[in-house]
Amino acid sequence: MATVNAPTAQRCAIWFGLPTPREQALLAAGGWHLRIAGGDARRQVGMRGDDVVVLVADLRGADAARLATLEALLLEHADLPSIALVDGGDDADDDAVHGRIRATCGRVLHAPIDPDTLGSALGDLVARPRRDIDSIGGRSPAMLGVRAMLHRYADVDLPVLITGESGTGKELAAHALHELSRRRERPFVAVNCGAIAPTLVQSELFGHERGAFTGATVRRMGLFESADGGTVFLDEIGDLPLEAQTNLLRVLQEGTLERVGSHRPVRVDVRVLAATHVDLDAAIARGRFREDLYYRLDVLRLRLPPLRERGDDVDLLARQFLDDFRSHHPVQARGFSAAARQCLRAHAWPGNVRELLNRVRRAAVVAEHALIEPGDLQLDAATARVVALDDHRDRTDRDALLAALHATGGNVSACAQRLRISRMTVYRLCRKHGIAPDTLR
Repeated sequence: MATVNAPTAQRCAIWFGLPTPREQALLAAGGWHLRIAGGDARRQVGMRGDDVVVLVADLRGADAARLATLEALLLEHADLPSIALVDGGDDADDDAVHGRIRATCGRVLHAPIDPDTLGSALGDLVARPRRDIDSIGGRSPAMLGVRAMLHRYADVDLPVLITGESGTGKELAAHALHELSRRRERPFVAVNCGAIAPTLVQSELFGHERGAFTGATVRRMGLFESADGGTVFLDEIGDLPLEAQTNLLRVLQEGTLERVGSHRPVRVDVRVLAATHVDLDAAIARGRFREDLYYRLDVLRLRLPPLRERGDDVDLLARQFLDDFRSHHPVQARGFSAAARQCLRAHAWPGNVRELLNRVRRAAVVAEHALIEPGDLQLDAATARVVALDDHRDRTDRDALLAALHATGGNVSACAQRLRISRMTVYRLCRKHGIAPDTLR
């Protein structure tokens, strides 16, 4: 049986300066391992095996001493690709050291620096050792966090339990984990546990011997064996029958399975990813899911946020879905009206990304003009206006909270005094808007 143990190179960015929280989040989402070099930066430049390393010379606000240190580091590591971040202005206005650094770096980005541009610039400097995960779209903090965790989990050969509402893209996340991992050249097998007849689950997953049951005229390899060396994704794991749960537990604990009609163990090397939109704790309490299997699956957990928690990602995804659909179908629609965009932001999206995709495709087909209107999306413009007001208030509250937290360095007490509210209200608002004060210190 195939065994996968080859190391995978990492992409490392050595940052001489202080990246913003948004810059740090975007680099993590792009799979970059960020090291922020301190005062004795020369000792902090190192790489492991086949790691791909890029140096980031942050010249924004650097004094003469800092520039001299950066120049020495770039000369010492001239064999590594590098990029410079500058405040802007003409080259003629730079001092001699500043100018030499800019001339040495492979790319120069002028302030204000768009973090998305930064991520692209870093990626352009090196050949990417791993495949992209662009199918997991979005620029919201929630989705940047998801992409960062995908990169972090990819090379750790442990089970991952993917949770989230229906339509949030759990199978896409599982496929991205496989594509980013060292198993990517081996099979990826996706199984919907709720779509297989209970009488056939054992045979489908673990195979059967000839004569094991009526109709079993030949030996059949199960999906786990066919995925040897690769990844098995078990969607809707909560629907797996109890007997099959017992055999799955054996695969996770011992790395072996038994075909139906046989007592001879077969060794398999697979990584198991599982997904669910139901409460497995409740299923355990009702006796429908094994508690020991739950703890074997829930080693690493990845939560996919619902679309309503992803802010402006709705506009971004709608535009992307429309462009993709237009590239394959001759339709009138070229974009969305202001009213349609307001409806997109106001809708609760119970079906999440899948619902958005289907509504955009349907609207593109039925729209009779260049701009899609709320009626084409089958959304209520009047309701959207009411919800938009609430959304505006929420955005205002969130912006004020973030500004106060940034100004006080994440100090909750000082933030509460600044906003003239209680500390408990600050904590409640942080939970509501998905803000972690500790990350702002």
